Amino acid sequence: MYRWVIRPLLFILSPEKIHDWLVFTIKIVYRLPLIPAFIKYFYTTRSVKLEKIVLGIKFPNPVGMAAGFDKNASIYKEFSSFGFGFIEIGTVTPKPQPGNPKPRLFRLTKDKALINRMGFNNPGVEKVAEMLKNRPGNIIIGGNIGKNTETTNDKIVDDYVYCFQRLYDYVDYFTVNVSCPNIGDISKLQDKETLEAILSNLSEIRKTMPVIKPVFLKISPDLNFTQIDEVIDIIQRLHIDGIVAVNTTTARDNLVTPVEKIQSIGDGGLSGAPLRERSNQIIRYIKDKTGGKLPVIGSGGITSVDDAIEKLNAGADLIQVYTGFIYEGPGFIKKINKRLLKNCPEY
Repeated sequence: MYRWVIRPLLFILSPEKIHDWLVFTIKIVYRLPLIPAFIKYFYTTRSVKLEKIVLGIKFPNPVGMAAGFDKNASIYKEFSSFGFGFIEIGTVTPKPQPGNPKPRLFRLTKDKALINRMGFNNPGVEKVAEMLKNRPGNIIIGGNIGKNTETTNDKIVDDYVYCFQRLYDYVDYFTVNVSCPNIGDISKLQDKETLEAILSNLSEIRKTMPVIKPVFLKISPDLNFTQIDEVIDIIQRLHIDGIVAVNTTTARDNLVTPVEKIQSIGDGGLSGAPLRERSNQIIRYIKDKTGGKLPVIGSGGITSVDDAIEKLNAGADLIQVYTGFIYEGPGFIKKINKRLLKNCPEY
């Protein structure tokens, strides 16, 4: 139904317009009596066999919503009813910012992919913290934090520290986003010196908190293995808890979409099916390099149930979807969890 009827209708409009319309519509629908309970009953798969404890957090299932869909922490309550085990909000920056000029989100339907250059559009960390103050305790929330576009190199660390401190009481874990290709100074963010400065400051601040919350680093699929080795070394030395593998890519390899269309879209991060194998490759490498001891959230290229199982088999402790959810619809999470219960011995 979704693939053959609803999706073609939705895809008539631009991706960002559809996203905004869906958010608005879902929030309105959720005000109707019994609708939230019905959606939760229809789309949620509950079983103790799906539960997974990672870094002290008990996830009701291993399938989460990746950052980017609920940038503003405005719809996480509603989306939790679609069966997600956790939801990552953001990327959040200290100050509000509009992001890059529109259009900035593009579909590559033949490749089951998206290209975006959103540019961390969000209402700022103060507004997001306010949205999270009264969140239900049964929804696991990750806070994805970044820097403002206008922030100069000498103030980068300050941006991450500020977001970290303001959100600390309202999220269950953090993801430090230094790998988005749609912001300025991305090469600076990913260099060893800057990365170490960001993570060491967050690590020291966390030691002063009454509750220690996990911190993940989100890495780029465009890093080579020498760079990944350096990242792992920094993470282990500074006692950062895990890696989200991976962010979007600047590569445009092996696409079915005509080159002319790709060139007309221009810059941006590619997500979806083309990222599947690179993401899996990096997950396997990290797990092998760390003896399986470093937790990994697998993200990138999950556009089918088989993709989800493959990523978990590659070593991911948890997985996140975004583009696949758009292409496969609201029943996607339930399908993955049903397959986990049916076919995977560990579940």
